[in-house]
Parts: sequence; C-alpha cells; structure tokens
Amino acid sequence: MTDRKTLPTRDEYVDFYPLQTRWIDNDIYGHMNNVVHYSLFDTAVNGWLMERGLLDPRGSESYGLVVETGCRYHAEMAFPDKVVAGLRVARLGSSSVRYEVGLFRNEDQTAAAEGFFVHVYVARADHRPTPIDDNRRAALTTLMRATDG
Repeated sequence: MTDRKTLPTRDEYVDFYPLQTRWIDNDIYGHMNNVVHYSLFDTAVNGWLMERGLLDPRGSESYGLVVETGCRYHAEMAFPDKVVAGLRVARLGSSSVRYEVGLFRNEDQTAAAEGFFVHVYVARADHRPTPIDDNRRAALTTLMRATDG
C-alpha cells in the first residue's frame, strides 16, 4: 500500500475471490468490526491457494506464515453484504510474497478497504524459511501486474 489520494478500483487487481459476510461480523455499531477485515484477507489468500492445489493445510511440505499485515479502511461494510477480494502480488521474493488485497462491497467499483499480507514460506518439518516452490511461484506470478515486480 502506498499513500494515495484516490481509492483503489477493481481494475487494479488481477484476480478475485468472493466472500460472504456473516451475522457475527457486525459489531455494536452496526458495521463490520475492523478485525474481520484481516480474517477476510487470510481467507481470500489461502482460499485462492487451496483452489489451485497450491496449499493443503494439513499436508503441504511448506506453507506461508503471516509476518506482516496492514489495512486502510475507506467505507463501511456489514452483514449481509457480499464482499469480493481483489488480489494481486506486489512482491515475490525467494521465500516471501507480499499480497495486496482490496475488499469490494457488493457491486462497488472502489474498495471499502485495502490491505496487504506478507507470507514467508516455511518448511513444515522445522518451521524455517524455505524457497517458494516452482508451482507456487508460477501461480503467484500470474497475480503480478505488469508494473509490479
């Protein structure tokens, strides 16, 4: 995420992952509690990986651990909104990847929230950083915009 004067739009993201808000996501103020946004980031990223056969939470030899995350809030969301997470990879290192995620409420074209999520891949056996395997790297590269690198 960079400092910006305009809200992120759907066309800034490479792929999309649909999500559904839940009754429990609303707080006493009638909107989605801020901590839920982080859960949606996690669900979108890991769901995207799992749907492509790149993550088996119980069996993969390596997996991503979250080492950094952040969020900017632009508009309220609440149950029963449908949310679409826009996904892109901003940086792909040897053992780490920085995802950027925009959360779009219903059919809105501008993000209600934008965040980032950094995974460091670790080996299941010793929880030490390990290079991102070739299959994951190829898939993650598809989430990069031509201007990213």
